[in-house]
Amino acid sequence: MIAIIDYGAGNIFSVKNALDMLGVESVLTKDRKVIEDSDAIILPGVGAFPWAMSELKKSGLVETIKHEATKKPFLGICLGMQLLLDKSYEFEECDGLGLIPGKVDKIDEPGLIIPHMGWNKLEYNIKNCPLFEGLPGNDYVYFVHSFKAYCDDKNLAAYCEYGDKVPAMIWDRKFVFGAQFHPEKSGKIGLKILQNFSKLIL
Repeated sequence: MIAIIDYGAGNIFSVKNALDMLGVESVLTKDRKVIEDSDAIILPGVGAFPWAMSELKKSGLVETIKHEATKKPFLGICLGMQLLLDKSYEFEECDGLGLIPGKVDKIDEPGLIIPHMGWNKLEYNIKNCPLFEGLPGNDYVYFVHSFKAYCDDKNLAAYCEYGDKVPAMIWDRKFVFGAQFHPEKSGKIGLKILQNFSKLIL
């Protein structure tokens, strides 16, 4: 069973619906015990980084997330991906979960339309990332964001080109994955990525 962490940060129902479509058992929850007993975790999110971290702290889930992410598959989506990093500079400097080294800052390329919104092609940097298994190639996914991750190349599983490289999927090379795009809104490619994530359940 996959626990989808419900901390009031939007897009949780579309993630749940996508997993339902795949026949993958999941539950929306902010209950610590349910999260601890789950086989895998998804941290979704849309909105501002400082607000999201504040809500996670109010829910008492920060330490639970950090602990569980060391031993079971964990996927952050959109804002949930950004929260995996050490720090963000969205509105103010704010510490993140620190599960993957890096920071979040604005997309600052002259002439670009912000937010970055629409379909972009995935460029693969770590081809053996298990979430990419069975993808056909020439794979497009759907983005909506104004800030992006800055991380080490060794954790950059895939990126897209939007003025410069925009990290699309990050990975700690163990259990923790982050998708800047919305797999639940990315058609067959997104569903395949979610299906691959569900197959990681031990």
